[in-house]
Amino acid sequence: MKILFVIDSFYTTNNGTSISAQRYAGELRKRGHEVRVLCWDTPSDQGTKDQEPSTKENNLTDGDFTTEKFRIPVFQPLCDKHDFSFAYNDKEIVHEACDWADIVHIFVPFGIGIEAVNYCNEKGKPVTAAFHVQPENMTSSVNMGKVEWFNELFYKTFRQEVYNRVRHVHVPSKFMGDMIAERGYTAKIHAISNGIQSEFLEAGKEFIDHGRPAKSAELEGKIVITMVGRLSGEKRQDVLINAVPYSKYADKIQLVFAGKGPKYDEYVALGEKLPNKPMFLYLSKEELIHHLGMTDLYVHASDMESEAISCIEAFATGLVPVIANSEVSATPQFALDGRSLFTPGNPKDLARAIDYWLDHPNERKYIGELYYQSAKRYTLENSVTQFEEMLQEEIEDCAKEQEKKNEKTVAHHSIRLPLFMW
Repeated sequence: MKILFVIDSFYTTNNGTSISAQRYAGELRKRGHEVRVLCWDTPSDQGTKDQEPSTKENNLTDGDFTTEKFRIPVFQPLCDKHDFSFAYNDKEIVHEACDWADIVHIFVPFGIGIEAVNYCNEKGKPVTAAFHVQPENMTSSVNMGKVEWFNELFYKTFRQEVYNRVRHVHVPSKFMGDMIAERGYTAKIHAISNGIQSEFLEAGKEFIDHGRPAKSAELEGKIVITMVGRLSGEKRQDVLINAVPYSKYADKIQLVFAGKGPKYDEYVALGEKLPNKPMFLYLSKEELIHHLGMTDLYVHASDMESEAISCIEAFATGLVPVIANSEVSATPQFALDGRSLFTPGNPKDLARAIDYWLDHPNERKYIGELYYQSAKRYTLENSVTQFEEMLQEEIEDCAKEQEKKNEKTVAHHSIRLPLFMW
């Protein structure tokens, strides 16, 4: 298939949707599909140091369709803090890109995505969409993440502009599928994990069979608790920082946050009160896997998640996760039992969960192996196979729809012609 990915910013490495798009594109190309991207950026715009290996190995820059970067008055500084920018909706380029493809897949419901849906529907071209952008994540950036009417405004706009105008929608979790179905989204929903790369499971097997690697000098003698994710309000790294003083192990705990974002300065200042100041790292995949090997416990404190692939990557290496049991997050689905859950936004309850697992190292090791086994369900290869099936289903459905339209046209003319002649 000739597959077009439509996504405003493709090459950033600090955005889960973009990283997922990179990995899907790489895996699809390995399977013989031709994948091109409609976006505003190139690898040179983002830098290549931490670029996904799949991006470089599969030479995804060949044939990209690029528009200009669209800068939003007033809100652009906020977008910059989150390492995200919109693509300018150049209709000529959007139409050219769609004409090239056998099928078009929309990752985010903004300008170029909306235009691509409009054009594909007009031309009878197969088109699918993904629901990766949880409105609560957006509204949290302006401190309105829990304002229901404001979130519902985005759900409604996304539904009207994109998702009820395609036949098939990819969501990264059943939780997100249920969320949008309850809000009147009528397309067929395909719950497909964004998928983890095999290197995390390979590392997990190595750690289980031969033991976890020795800790580095700066981590030696400390209890390492890691959280991976963008440093933003809805991810709630502050809850983990505030939980440490309530733990009986406070003097030994070393927090490590892997990611960057607008809350960096605030979290550095908040961490000054801890016996061991938190470490803030930005790691390549290989560095992250090595670090997870030196980690004792993984925490995911986020209030809002459509899946949280970083959590799966962590427990794929044999770590036990402690997850915020939020009603607007898909991540609690990964918990094997209640011991891996805590009350969202509650540092004391998080400290309770942390202390339980630190008090029971043998049990933690055994349960970590069960988490490793559960992670095997979320491989990138399995996810892309399901994604291929969705695309093929859309191509067939689109062909049937066009055939019905042609039959109606023929029937219409066959009726009118005798009446006209009479």
